[in-house]
Amino acid sequence: MADFEAYQEYQRIEDYEEDSPPGEEDLLIHVPEGLRDSWHHIKNLDNFFTRIYHFHQKNGFACMVVTELFELVQFLFVVTFTTFLFNCVEYDVLFANRAVNHTGQSLNPLDRNKVTLPDAILPSQQCIERIQSNSWIIFLLIMAAIFWVYRLGKVIYNVLSYWEIRQFYIKALKIRMDELCNFSWQEVQGRLISLQREQQMCIHKKELTELDIYHRILRFKNYTVAMINKSLLPVRLRVPFFGDMIFLTQGLKYNFELILFWGPCSLFQNKWNLHPKYKRASNRLELARQLSRIILLAGIANLLLCPFVLVWQVLYAFFSYAEVIKREPGSLGARRWSLYGRLYLRHFNELDHELQGRLGRGYKPAAKYMNAFVSPLLAVLAKNVAFFSGSVLAVLIALTVYDEDVLTVQHILTAITVLGVVITITRSFIPDEHMVWCPEQLLQCVLAHIHYMPDHWKGNANKSETRDEMAQLFQYKAVFILEELLSPIVTPFILIFLLRNKSLEIIDFFRNFTVEVVGVGDICSFAQMDVRRHGNPQWMSEGQTEASVYQQAENGKTELSLMHFTIKNPRWQPPQDSSVFISHLREKVQQDAQTGPSPQLLLSEAPLCTSLLSNESATAPDNLLASVLAHPVLTASGLPGWNRRFVPQSSTASAAASVLASLSSSQQPPASRTRSHVLLPSAHHHHEGPMYHSDNTAAESMSASDSKTISQSNLALLSEFASAEMSLHAIYMHEVHQQKFQTPRGPGQVQPPVAMRDIGACAVTGSQMQSTHTASLVVPSPLRLGGWVEEEEEEEEEEINSSPAPDPSQTSRGSS
Repeated sequence: MADFEAYQEYQRIEDYEEDSPPGEEDLLIHVPEGLRDSWHHIKNLDNFFTRIYHFHQKNGFACMVVTELFELVQFLFVVTFTTFLFNCVEYDVLFANRAVNHTGQSLNPLDRNKVTLPDAILPSQQCIERIQSNSWIIFLLIMAAIFWVYRLGKVIYNVLSYWEIRQFYIKALKIRMDELCNFSWQEVQGRLISLQREQQMCIHKKELTELDIYHRILRFKNYTVAMINKSLLPVRLRVPFFGDMIFLTQGLKYNFELILFWGPCSLFQNKWNLHPKYKRASNRLELARQLSRIILLAGIANLLLCPFVLVWQVLYAFFSYAEVIKREPGSLGARRWSLYGRLYLRHFNELDHELQGRLGRGYKPAAKYMNAFVSPLLAVLAKNVAFFSGSVLAVLIALTVYDEDVLTVQHILTAITVLGVVITITRSFIPDEHMVWCPEQLLQCVLAHIHYMPDHWKGNANKSETRDEMAQLFQYKAVFILEELLSPIVTPFILIFLLRNKSLEIIDFFRNFTVEVVGVGDICSFAQMDVRRHGNPQWMSEGQTEASVYQQAENGKTELSLMHFTIKNPRWQPPQDSSVFISHLREKVQQDAQTGPSPQLLLSEAPLCTSLLSNESATAPDNLLASVLAHPVLTASGLPGWNRRFVPQSSTASAAASVLASLSSSQQPPASRTRSHVLLPSAHHHHEGPMYHSDNTAAESMSASDSKTISQSNLALLSEFASAEMSLHAIYMHEVHQQKFQTPRGPGQVQPPVAMRDIGACAVTGSQMQSTHTASLVVPSPLRLGGWVEEEEEEEEEEINSSPAPDPSQTSRGSS
């Protein structure tokens, strides 16, 4: 423990006064100037930029207000309808167990099939008496009413805030509401940066950068991603008979954020500053004891509220999924990216829509990979169960067609429904007889979109252990529902018995990995994407990083996040160390491209490679990725190339490098441009390959003539090729990492991350990080290709389309 004292304390990039005076954190000041409002010295820029982002992503004022109102109505409906079902329905009459008619004279006991719904509903007076006589119902209704009034007040506040943001879009950003859907987030962000120069929304910096805005929006989320990356949060449980399992639900995540970020006893004194006492190592043990007590209180509170939360979860799940399960029983067998998977796979400084678009593109290949694993014995059993169930169901249907009176037989409809559900479920275990078993290429295709996977998955894609680990990231919807239902029971025990033991590590994490940036506040140092401080020498940053093992981000997250951010924000000027890393990566790509196949050969193989990966609806970027991934298989098999000549075997890394290098060398960028080119289909196509056009700077592309010449379809393709470029970089970096540094491990043996407590002799060294980015090196242009709500995104059941295409006025190829 004494080794911590040698650790450099909380890092300060540049001294500056607090953004907001105490008590004024949530104010948004409007100063009238003539006939217009001016937005300057906004007190809480985190909240302001976040609302601007959500306003854009949720399609404006009307959609957001209607959503808020329906949430209120939905809660009121669930409470009222549940109370009605428990207290105002005579179920003996409804089920014809008692011949009682509340609307008229008693019915003949033999005439039970004539019972109507009004007969089973109690009179209002009797219903009220039942409710009043049950003290538990009264207590629950009072609690529900208090919560609903609180939600009503919050909705009113939110609506006023939405209106304020609406005025900002119209008056400051000059974006009308009917045109909002036509603007990409990159364009909105560009206008925010321009407005800062005119009105000084942030008075502590003359100019804002793209990274400043991302830091404001994603301040706490970057901390969470870093803690998941360093295995600090206790989400991995050892369950008897099941082994290691990942358990992270909305309720558990809410408690983590409440304790660490925005609760009354959290580590942050406001939205943007860590409390000063957590920045000093002298009282770390006492702070750890305080945090342990806070976690204990939170766990006890969760334990006391467990019955109420559990009842709500069950009711919400029933009303949300009962009809869907009856109509489509197979929907429970659909998969979705787990909450843990979203945090594990998320880059530093990656907005929600960017993550959603990336995981959406990886949904189909991930589903195909998971569905490729079948149990022969289970398939045989499923076929026979389906046969017997189908036979009985066919007879029942035939009888009902012959005589509809069969439907009046007791439980006949239940039998038909159950048999239909059984058939649907068993069919999901029967493999597709036309499926091609190609696990390594499918897993590589998944990697191209999700960008992260453990080293030991390479070469073990056909192993059940790899599939089980993939299932932790890509879970069944039924598992998701079950975890959410169990969350109120499990969460208190995780807080009390697991998270409390991490108190000291959490205190040290926030002190050691927090930096203060001028005009931004305290942020997670990993979010700076500083290769020198947090790079991993096994991920192409050898010789460029001073990070100890404790300081390194796992799985190449620093390097991959840096590449992702530069691709999504091409006008951002990275600091010197990051520019050197990017330059080194380009040089390495050029070297490996010399031994790779020609781009023309790869493009000619696209149809065959697409068929090999079973991607029947592939777009042009998907075809290009398929060619890169499947080319080593084709060359290893001895198939001739497009010119009917046999080609030498090559690796995936060299194939990716060849495509990237060819795009870089196909054009000469202006000397002033450090960022890059975009692959766009030319109006004139040649058999040798596609034509490539460089994109314009934001200022150049703002002209009306440029925006009119680029069609909407080309813009959509532009976004697809931007994602494909990052996919190629991810494939290439993983391949180089595997070639140089992979050590043999058995399946399922993950290299254990460095425990947050084992940091002896791992002092934070190096000069202070720079808050303003220096100019990038002038280097060759990089290569441009073109029920419960989680993270405010709907569950994916089919391939999710990529993000909306960016406006032609943007140089960015990021998703909108």
